[in-house]
Amino acid sequence: MSEPAVRRATAEDADKLTALARAAYARHVQVIGREPMPMSADWAKLLAEQEIWIVDGPAGEALASLALDVQPDHVMIWSVAVAPAHQKRGLGRSLMTLAETRARALERAELRLFTNARMEGNIALYRRLGYHETRREQMADRVLVHMRKAVPAG
Repeated sequence: MSEPAVRRATAEDADKLTALARAAYARHVQVIGREPMPMSADWAKLLAEQEIWIVDGPAGEALASLALDVQPDHVMIWSVAVAPAHQKRGLGRSLMTLAETRARALERAELRLFTNARMEGNIALYRRLGYHETRREQMADRVLVHMRKAVPAG
């Protein structure tokens, strides 16, 4: 089986992205005691504000997505979502590689991301991918771990 193709998401994908985020992040609700931000995000609005990539399944469903918030000096990885049935198959890592490719293409020397401090598996994965923690942000109902990775010009 060939690897699914990734494409730039369009406004018509908003409902698919919403459904994907709700499914992909659902496993974190019990761990963090709340819905992660992508679960309740307005994906139609995000599509207008961010660079969002999607991996379509054979039936037209979204298998995975990557939301990038392009800033003047960096690219923020706002969300990486993989449908539960397709997790642990390398799609998330492929999207993280795409984020690096896009940062280079956009001439941004740094990728940043944040995650909930209770999402320890995600933090460990990001560390394995070369990200390091820059700070922890205490919010009213959670602690965010901010991480960064330098992206060498290529």
